[in-house]
Parts: sequence; C-alpha cells; structure tokens
Amino acid sequence: MHRIVVTGAGVVSCFGVGLDKFEKAIFSGKSGIGRISNFDASEYPCRIAAELPEYDSTPYLSPKDARRYDRYIVAAVTASKTAFEMSGVDMEKEDKSRVGIYISSGIGGLDTLLKEGRSLLNKGFRRVSPFFIPNAVVNMASGVVAMETDAQGPNFSIVSACASSTHSIGEAFRNLRSGYSDVILAGGSETSVNEFGVSGFCSMKAISFNFNDEPERGSRPFDARRDGFVIGEGAAALVLETLEHSQARGANILAEIVGYGASADAYHITAPAPEGRGAQQAIRAAIAEAGIEPSEIGYINAHGTSTPLNDKNETIAVKAVFGDYARELPISSTKSMHGHLLGAAGAIEAIASIMALNRQELPPTINYENPDPECDLDYVPNVARKHSFEYALSNSFGFGGQNAVLILKRWRE
Repeated sequence: MHRIVVTGAGVVSCFGVGLDKFEKAIFSGKSGIGRISNFDASEYPCRIAAELPEYDSTPYLSPKDARRYDRYIVAAVTASKTAFEMSGVDMEKEDKSRVGIYISSGIGGLDTLLKEGRSLLNKGFRRVSPFFIPNAVVNMASGVVAMETDAQGPNFSIVSACASSTHSIGEAFRNLRSGYSDVILAGGSETSVNEFGVSGFCSMKAISFNFNDEPERGSRPFDARRDGFVIGEGAAALVLETLEHSQARGANILAEIVGYGASADAYHITAPAPEGRGAQQAIRAAIAEAGIEPSEIGYINAHGTSTPLNDKNETIAVKAVFGDYARELPISSTKSMHGHLLGAAGAIEAIASIMALNRQELPPTINYENPDPECDLDYVPNVARKHSFEYALSNSFGFGGQNAVLILKRWRE
C-alpha cells in the first residue's frame, strides 16, 4: 500500500482567494460572516452568511467561461488551479490517464436552478437556457476542472451533503494507496447563498436566527447560545499523490494522509444518531486505518456546526472514542469564522488542519462565551494556541447520516 501525501492546496472563501488570506483570518480569530448582500434578505428570519466575495476569475478561466458557468464551478476551478500551481504538478510530464479529479458539492449549481426556474415560470420553457442542466449538475465542477487541466484519469463527484468533500478526499486516498492513480485533486465547492438556499434552510430551522444584528457572532459552535449554523460559500482543493511520485519529482510535501473512516447513521434524514453512534464508528475506523492509538491524536477539527444537536452529539462521540483522554484533547471548529461550506466544508477544514500541523498552532473556536454543560471539552476558545502534535483528525457529518473522517500527519523528512 502506497503512502499518500498532500503537495498542494487551494482555497476560495469569504476571506477571498488564496491560502494566505484564509490562514491569516482563521489563526487571528477573524469572522468572515456578514449581512447577506447577494439578495434582499430583509424579510428572512436569517439574514447573515459567509458569502463568497466578488473576485477576478480571469487568471483561472476565460471571461466567456466565467460568465457562462455557475458560481460553484468558477470557484472550483479557481481553488483547483491554485492547488495545482502550488503542487508543481506538470501535466506535460504526467501520464494524464493517472491524474484524477474528485470534486464534490452538496447541492451543485443552485444559482442556475433558481435563475432557470424563474425563466420557466415567468417566460415559458423556450427561455430555459441550454446551459441549464450542465450548470446545475453536481459533477460539472469535476468535469470542467478536468477540461481546464487535461487530467484524464478517474473523474467524479461524491454527494453526501456536508460530508461530501471529506468523502472525496478519503476515496482519493484509497485509490492512490491501491496504486490505481499517481495524482488526484480532491475537494469541494458550494455557493448556496441565494433565495433558494436560504429559504430552504430557514424552513428547516437549521440556521441561526438570533444574531442578525451581530453577524460575526452568529456561528458559535459548542456555545450554550448556539441556535443554528451560518451558511458559508467557497471552494477548497487538495492535491494528493503517492509518496514515491512526489519524491521523484521533488515536490514540497505539506502533510501525509494516514487514515480515513466512513459510516452511516441509518437513523434520520437530518438529525444525528443518538450519542453520535455513526460518528463514533467513522472516527474509530480512521484511527484503525492509521494504525495509531487514540491518544496519539493531538487535535480534532470538529464538524462543529453550531447547531444544538450536532455539537452535543459530536462531544458525546469524542468522549466515547477517546475516554478520559477526551478531556485533554483540544478541539476547535473553524466554521465559527468561515461559516459552514456544506459540501466543501470537509476540504476547507482539512486544509485548516494541515495549516495547524505545520504551524504547530491551533485555530480557535470563536464566539465561545457561554459554557454548555453538555459540551464540556476543550474547544480552544476564542484565541489560537501553540500546541505540539503529530496527528490531526477532521470530522464531517452530513444530512442523511453520512459520516466521514480523515487523519492527517505532520510531514517530516
């Protein structure tokens, strides 16, 4: 079985394009959440989000394609090309059939669905764009990235709600370990802040209603006043490759992926299984594959959505897996700063975990002000913390009871 390393990463988030902006924000405890500006949300019970700001996409796509594609596709291409650039992968020197693209999305082209739905209802079927279906389907981000990079290996999109991009990274890891490919770019993209997306989550009462006048305080994982997640937008991509391949081309290695676990709650369409049963199973599977003891995990990047049920059940799951050690194990949720990127959440949080490993510093959970007796672990409250550790665990849990967990290891020569 091959060892698998990460050699490149790209991020487009509420903080803008680039790893540097993202890293600076999350380690300084900066919130990227503000009032919704994509549409008039003044009558909505939730009026806050971590929106993707406008940016110049011409370095990554032609102006024609940038206008034609849905925002989630443009964001995916942006993150992917910056990740490839960082990795130094030269497609002219690669066997292109052994370079794959696994980019996920929980929803896909929601802007397109809204726009073309309006065209159908207001103007009739003849006014529906021929680009409607290609822009709306979830797999098109992977397809377009392949076209833009000429990667001709396995190409698909796993859709498992908020666990989607963690599943993509994990399945890429499995493919590479077995020797089917040399390089796979894996990640996720989501742009769901529009009338459709916000209406749906408002109807579910899944998002925060109580902090519209203080947007930056709305995402507060594990805090007693948490009342729902805050939608985030963006894309994140990681370049994974076998250790042999990366060393042969002299690549700079960011981290090693050593474990992956996946499970199903088989319980409810939105609520987690009692006591985080499925989460426990996925965490244990990842630790077993890594071949380490639970006590060797030095940090958990939590799913930590700021919803009452997730944060309580994730805490229970951590206690069940780690026992007494759970009290010593630092946990934080970067969603408190960049919001919940849904299908892209796992990928951006895996990158945050890699940054933490390389900095030997933990990003904080901001807005942790009111302790909850049911959430009583060390959530790295409000301020980043220096910390020496070798292994990070990143949790992702999705609607439908779909769970995915990664274990990343600090890279040392």
